[in-house]
Amino acid sequence: MTAQPHILVVDDSRDIRDLLVRYLQTHGYRATAADGAAAARRILKTNSIDLAVLDVMMPGEDGLSLCRTLRSEHDMPVIMLTARGEEIDRIVGLEMGADDYIGKPFNPRELLARIGAVLRRANSLPRKARASDTKRIRFEKWVLDTAQRELVTSDGVAVPLSAGEFRLLIAFLERPKISLTRDQLLDLTQGRTADPFDRSIDNAVSRLRRKIEEDPKNPRLIKTVWAGGYVFTGDPVAA
Repeated sequence: MTAQPHILVVDDSRDIRDLLVRYLQTHGYRATAADGAAAARRILKTNSIDLAVLDVMMPGEDGLSLCRTLRSEHDMPVIMLTARGEEIDRIVGLEMGADDYIGKPFNPRELLARIGAVLRRANSLPRKARASDTKRIRFEKWVLDTAQRELVTSDGVAVPLSAGEFRLLIAFLERPKISLTRDQLLDLTQGRTADPFDRSIDNAVSRLRRKIEEDPKNPRLIKTVWAGGYVFTGDPVAA
């Protein structure tokens, strides 16, 4: 029998925590509640969590900071809850690694549907071969500083990366020698905002090739998988 997915609900509102835990349990999930980031960290030490639902605005450490930690240390999907409804919250949340977001007040049925969709997408992606918390990654003549989002050559010349190019390069470095379809790359770089008919990933790959390949027209690092997508052929190591 397949184990029920275990959902962590982190919200400083007891009413919301209790409501969501009961609702998720009623619909076949295991659910554990935490009233803040500190409690969530304690739970993660002794429990295997499949997905976290995080409130953005919490006393002490907020949901955005906790989201960044969860994605880097535990590699789990994250759905953010935001009361503000401001676009900047959503953008920052996605930049921190959130897979989806939903504004308060929300319909529990919608959140349930979002949880199911995010889990299906996460389970369809190849597992990372490299931990997300590696600060500096070396490949070929390049070093990627993930904290500064800076790509530097062996002779110290910095090459600027757009946010999209950075996310794409990270996706490749975390899954070297794994064939990734265009849709998988869209999920890894754009999450829920990706359009399933979007082919902008090809343009992003072309731009990245121009920056890291010696001959972008005959790429060695990012190779095309015909009718499939792309594969990163390098051997990234911690720098």
